[in-house]
Amino acid sequence: MVNTHLVPDKWNVSRIIDIVENIIDYRGRTPLKLGMEWGKGDIPALSARNVKMGRIDFEEETYYGSEDLYNRWMSNNCTKKDDIVITTEAPLGNVALIPDDSKYILSQRTILLQINPTIVFNRFLYHYFVSKQFQNILAKHSTGSTAKGIQRKKFETLEIIYPPLPEQTAIAAALSDADTLITSLDRLITKKRNIKQATMQKLLTGKKRLPGISSEWEIQELRTIVKEFIVPMRDKPKVFRGDIPWCRIEDFNGKYLDGSKSGQHVDKEIINGMNLKIHPFGTLLVSCSADLGRCAIIRKPLVTNQTFIGLVVDESKLLNEFLYYYMTFNADELNNISSGTTISYLSRELFESFKVYIPINKEEQTAIATVLSDMDTEIAELEEKRDKARMIKEGMMQELLTGRIRLV
Repeated sequence: MVNTHLVPDKWNVSRIIDIVENIIDYRGRTPLKLGMEWGKGDIPALSARNVKMGRIDFEEETYYGSEDLYNRWMSNNCTKKDDIVITTEAPLGNVALIPDDSKYILSQRTILLQINPTIVFNRFLYHYFVSKQFQNILAKHSTGSTAKGIQRKKFETLEIIYPPLPEQTAIAAALSDADTLITSLDRLITKKRNIKQATMQKLLTGKKRLPGISSEWEIQELRTIVKEFIVPMRDKPKVFRGDIPWCRIEDFNGKYLDGSKSGQHVDKEIINGMNLKIHPFGTLLVSCSADLGRCAIIRKPLVTNQTFIGLVVDESKLLNEFLYYYMTFNADELNNISSGTTISYLSRELFESFKVYIPINKEEQTAIATVLSDMDTEIAELEEKRDKARMIKEGMMQELLTGRIRLV
């Protein structure tokens, strides 16, 4: 129940069932039960796998039905643009707006709300459902251990607070503008990542040469250009203390690695007692089991578990940043040569014999790494801008959807 003492002036409290004109819920329905089958048409079915937070995603596996299936399934109910669809289980609470007036078959683990426009503006309610405060309420009333879900009867009784319609419209417009900015930044980031991938394809294969550089390229095994392969011990320290970071795959975040997010550290006594190996500054860490081929360059001496192998390059022959981009680009090839059944693994021997195609001239290696690094910097700046926009929007939601800040 909503604490009425916390409801802002002129705001109302209602149950979800009291602000909707219709709830469409066909979660138990299947083509088989209707004596029909999927296919034979192009009308998409909306299931929980297609409903992401804030959008409908048909890149996920999607079933399609015929006109006959649609008519029998939807029983004269039809979705409309800006209807609200929400997942009720696996996952719980993803919310999206129907994007257009096309036909959709409402399928597994989703329900659709058609809002009474004289009470609530649907885009206001959409943002309200997305908010942390409502998601927390949803989780509080969910059931199940492994897969959280909520019963329709319980969902219908959940209460929301809302201002008069003019203020709802103003709030929805402000939050939609924030969404538009975030979406545009996401699209730009995707575009820049695709450009970088295409550039790597050209520069790291020698198909495109940078102006003013014409060195030879050759195939070499890593053992000829890496002077040390550091293979960590399998044992994990029983206690953590000291100031030397102990790092895992979860600590990777970008090209460089200089610390442990978990705050786990070891000292020289632990290192000597367990015969652990310290990766020196500039080592290229490459994942050799989990998330094969993921790389990072060490900026501070540290210790890792057996998930990685450390490559200390011969700096007279190879630039470690060039090798970082080369190994990252060729992660699929590392997967292809890995061994193991349930868990893939790359041994030191496989790393030593791994063949790379590189320019002999370090000037060209540096030039290629610089081009790609500049692209990384641009992408990182856009990601930071996008993340800041998300934080600002989150703050707006906390203030606007609770009435702490009034727009009208």
